[in-house]
Amino acid sequence: MHIFGPYHRYPLSPGRGYTPPEASIGMYLDMLSTIGLSRTVVVQPSIYGTDNAVTLDAVEAMGLDRARAVVVVDESFGLAALKAMAPRGACGVRFNAVSGNGTPLEQLEALGEKLATLGWHLQLYAHSAEMVALESVLARLPCPLVVDHMGGVQSTEGGVENPGFKALLRLLERGAWAKLCGYRSSTGAPYADVAGMARAMIAAAPERCVWGTDWPHPSLLRDEDVPDDGVLLDCLGEWAPAEAQRQAILVDNPARLYGFGPPAR
Repeated sequence: MHIFGPYHRYPLSPGRGYTPPEASIGMYLDMLSTIGLSRTVVVQPSIYGTDNAVTLDAVEAMGLDRARAVVVVDESFGLAALKAMAPRGACGVRFNAVSGNGTPLEQLEALGEKLATLGWHLQLYAHSAEMVALESVLARLPCPLVVDHMGGVQSTEGGVENPGFKALLRLLERGAWAKLCGYRSSTGAPYADVAGMARAMIAAAPERCVWGTDWPHPSLLRDEDVPDDGVLLDCLGEWAPAEAQRQAILVDNPARLYGFGPPAR
């Protein structure tokens, strides 16, 4: 998920590609309690560039028992600067090749070396065509790789037959992680047209798939497009019908990836 604002305290980056409405910690926690989840990962949004204050402050406000951070940095950040963010919950770095205002993809390997030293992961949000072009680079990264948003594949792009999605499956089989995301859909709720992709990902790496809301859904700025987070969670019941699968995707896998302790039962 992402936090936006308040903008008087966290000014927007001039290089951003869009300007979303403010989305506060309180609003997010209301949604989280409604759908029945407790832990979260705050991902640095592109509207703030490499100024990670809003993301790290959000983790501090929610507490390390329930929150972690994925930050955005570039090659100007040395190991000392990265290590300083670790006590505040940072455990990964995001590359966003879709929304703009992100770290150049040319820095993937150099930053991957730093992340391997720290035991952090690299999270990539890219278009499906970039998944194909980058596959060999991603496969040799020395740190864990987390692929965002089902490899950037829309259901209208061929779904499981898309070359980018096939590249994602190959990466999963080689040890990568991936995020399940309900609205890579062209038909809307209940997002049946992405079910095949989700099930293929779960089959390829059931122990390395995680799920999230992507709240407040920044790529869908018109009110009529914003998904119901409860419906998104319900989709997981269709994709992973076995209780053990859902336990892995919602609890056990993210606990390992993000360094959470055992959950309360």
